[in-house]
Amino acid sequence: MNQRPALLPLLIIISLFFSCAPAYKKYINSYRIQNPQIIPYYGRLEYWAAHPWKWNPSDSVPEPLRGMTTKDSTVDVFFLHPTTFGSKTSDSEGWNAEINDPEVNAKTDYTTILYQASAFNAYRVFAPRYRQANLMAYYTSDTARARQSFDMAYSDIKAAFQYYLDHFNQGRPIIIASHSQGSTHAKRLLKEYFENKPLKRRLVAAYIIGMVIPKKYYVDLKPCTDSTETGCFVGWRTFRDGFTPPFVKKENGDSYVVNPLTWTIKEEYAPKNLNIGGVLTKFNRVFPEITDARIHGDILWTHKPQFPGSIFFRTKNYHIGDINLYYLNIRENLGRRVASFKKAESGL
Repeated sequence: MNQRPALLPLLIIISLFFSCAPAYKKYINSYRIQNPQIIPYYGRLEYWAAHPWKWNPSDSVPEPLRGMTTKDSTVDVFFLHPTTFGSKTSDSEGWNAEINDPEVNAKTDYTTILYQASAFNAYRVFAPRYRQANLMAYYTSDTARARQSFDMAYSDIKAAFQYYLDHFNQGRPIIIASHSQGSTHAKRLLKEYFENKPLKRRLVAAYIIGMVIPKKYYVDLKPCTDSTETGCFVGWRTFRDGFTPPFVKKENGDSYVVNPLTWTIKEEYAPKNLNIGGVLTKFNRVFPEITDARIHGDILWTHKPQFPGSIFFRTKNYHIGDINLYYLNIRENLGRRVASFKKAESGL
């Protein structure tokens, strides 16, 4: 069964990191699709949350970074967003989101696409909408039905990626990026399309964040061991220093984790002065040195982040902040890996 995030802390932290989430409601009417299709067709821009051919929230740049951000259209990012559909009390509302649901799509764009996919927008960002599994699919006892739900979601992602390869990529280097449920599917996508496949030669790196990465899941693909390595993957799950949730204890260390401040797999402490900056609820504000990081077993430990209002921030599960806490470090690291990839490609 897929790794599941702790539910109650997850719901609490959503309100802290994405506190502007109710603002998405004012955009709902603009997401009503004419001539909707039950199954997404990725030749229509409506079925992409992010695409270079239309403005979308992933194009947003925090104000302090404007004027110092350049766009490299020779590299692509294929981003898989986390769950934005579900109920904390019941999974009876449906196992999968409808692809044309205007509220789900508005919520997706003005939470994860704005706050997470934008970290990758120095390059061309493609983020498909998909019939995502209900959040409760991670918690139900009906594992067979849950697996069907994840399979349906993945079928859309696979179709989107194939359409992207056939019509948009045109031989460009590829970065795979994802969070939470997106990473559940990204792991599978990497295995099917990149593991021991010719396409691996185009893989700059994969940022599969917020989910367990079992150490025997891949044979050919390996975790990145420094900040410039390419053709590899990084991933981490963030918790308060000293806290290991029960479901992690059951894993017995069976997950790769890369420290987003050092970009190594070493269990060495990385002080907060290595943190260039996080981006939280105030998108146009950057918080330098917001927190530190160190690998503990198969998770990432960090001390309580410091930001206005953090006195009320009591949860020990920082799942939703996996990307936000290290936002600028991710942007900087992307540049390093792309430069290293291009250098190797040119034979220099």
